[in-house]
Amino acid sequence: MVALRRGKSDYMKPYVLVAADFLKTGGMDRANYALAEFLADRGAETHLVAYRVADDLLAHERIVFHRVPKPLNSYFAAEPLLDRFGRKYAARIAAEGGTVVVNGGNCAWNDVNWIHYVHAAYEPGAFHAGQGQQPGLIRLKSLIHRRVSRARERRIVPMARVVIANSKRTARDLTELVGVPSSSVRCVYYGIDNQLFRPATPQDRARARFELGWPIERPVALFVGALGDRRKGFDTLFNAWRRLCALPSWDTDLVVVGTGSEVEAWRKRAAECGMGSRVSFLGKRQDVPVLLAASDVMVAPTRYEAYGLAVHEALCCGLPSFVTRDAGVAEQYPPGLQELLLNDPNDDADLAERLKAWRRHPFALRSELAGLAARLSRRTWNDMAQEFIALTEECR
Repeated sequence: MVALRRGKSDYMKPYVLVAADFLKTGGMDRANYALAEFLADRGAETHLVAYRVADDLLAHERIVFHRVPKPLNSYFAAEPLLDRFGRKYAARIAAEGGTVVVNGGNCAWNDVNWIHYVHAAYEPGAFHAGQGQQPGLIRLKSLIHRRVSRARERRIVPMARVVIANSKRTARDLTELVGVPSSSVRCVYYGIDNQLFRPATPQDRARARFELGWPIERPVALFVGALGDRRKGFDTLFNAWRRLCALPSWDTDLVVVGTGSEVEAWRKRAAECGMGSRVSFLGKRQDVPVLLAASDVMVAPTRYEAYGLAVHEALCCGLPSFVTRDAGVAEQYPPGLQELLLNDPNDDADLAERLKAWRRHPFALRSELAGLAARLSRRTWNDMAQEFIALTEECR
């Protein structure tokens, strides 16, 4: 536990936030980080129950970090500890009249529950890039984790006085699959750091490409996502890329950002298919804004996405972004950009045709994309956090 440093007068009640990590790396970590920063900046005594917290949050005078051990560096093994620690500090803060925010099934508490992912909404298929299926032990571990997560979700989420969903799709899944009363659910979309994620000027693009060592003119498609199972749909993109690279006219390269147990298998398959020079696997990166500034298109044929922050960031940069129609972020697309929404995340032939159409007319949607980028960029992380707090207070 980190001792609280009293630097400002208290003008908000205390909060305790229970989440795995409070980091800027993306997805739910970034959203939880934003909420914690907002509360602390406005003088609330903010308790974070987590495995990891970003250094700048730790340095904040209003942040108290309650570190949760992570045995074997495993999130799955550590989940009971996060629940136990979370309930301990939740009880203390609730007794002081404070608010408790948990994430999904991570902590059995009945105040505010913020949902970034619905386990009941996705059933992963068995797949391994090199062998056609996941190795037995990995498959068994995934099955056990999925069943435990779903059971906790069904038990814990409906007990909340208010549930905050990150999209309308998530809200529907909660009511239809988890049994949460619709009257308890509110939708709050994510925000953005509009200083980092913004349309690149020609100078920005040239600088980013120089920094990355990419050719100035050769087009690049970007994929961002974990490569441990099929959820992000990389297999569909890979098969579409094989179709495209068979065409003499196809001049675009694919850059893949993300880690996972299948990265090396996919790298091997790319080499075996003669695409070793056409598909680059960069692993985990901290320079996503630079990669977006240097890229020409984002591709995300995801099979399940409660929201999709990587696509949201790409859109704020003005990039045409292909994503599956039922992803949460697809709700942000205006009518003029519907051709970027994929109907079937398994249809690699359709994805290849859409990418060919984009390449024939790469700037056809420029004005619509600019309008969407401007609209999304106006909503900052602070705007998201402010709406979050207002809704949780309104529902008391």
